Amino acid sequence: MAAAIDLNNARRFSGRLSWAGYLLGFGLGGFFDGILLHQVLQWHHLLINVEGPVFEDMKVQILADGLFHVLMYIIAITGLWLLWKARKEYAERAADRLLLANAFIGFGVWHILDSVLSHWILGIHRIRVDADNVLFWDLLWFVVFGLIPVAIGIMLKKRTQTGGSSGYRSKATALSLALAVTIAGPIAALPPSDVTTVMVFFKSGTSPNEIFKAIDAVDGRILWAAGSGDVWALDVKDRSQTNVFYKHGAYLVSNSALAIGCLAWSSVGS
Repeated sequence: MAAAIDLNNARRFSGRLSWAGYLLGFGLGGFFDGILLHQVLQWHHLLINVEGPVFEDMKVQILADGLFHVLMYIIAITGLWLLWKARKEYAERAADRLLLANAFIGFGVWHILDSVLSHWILGIHRIRVDADNVLFWDLLWFVVFGLIPVAIGIMLKKRTQTGGSSGYRSKATALSLALAVTIAGPIAALPPSDVTTVMVFFKSGTSPNEIFKAIDAVDGRILWAAGSGDVWALDVKDRSQTNVFYKHGAYLVSNSALAIGCLAWSSVGS
């Protein structure tokens, strides 16, 4: 006998499993946007169309991108936590379909929300700000990455099954989504290609002489330093040399958008 419609089966599951799918898909949508449009294609920054002298500073633009990724991290981690809490439901029939369907919907909702709110209501950025026809690219993104994923998710929910899903299949779906979010997050936090700023965190007690030796070794330029002397923002033209800092007492060297965002925040506030 054919199985019941997934939408009916979904009523057996807790809200945790449903929301895990929505939030993981939503977070992936944000990471996809940040990786592809902000970094790979470099078509826009989050606040690229906001007018004012403050927003002409690239550090402010990178700060906004960094805070955006922080928000996506929070959403994705919440989705992972809900997925873990609902782990006992994976072996149930249609659990994998529900999780995947909701992830598609969450992914599409991110792009619909971004299009309507960011592109058309607030106007803080467009998909391709340098295009001759910016509306064409907005609508293309809205349909391909917004409406179509939502439609796929709804179809997955409504599709009937001829047999139950195995526990292995359900767990594989959950594991795939978790891995996708886990991998996409760090990639989204990679620095923009045109940024040479690095944040260096030195171990407590590292002497100033040792710190300046490290800076000289990479031909770095000091941009900012914490009053405590353990956190430095440096301009390093050749980022491949940053491992030198570890030989001189550093315990963390970062050139990610998140660390640069912290620098921008400090600079703007000063």
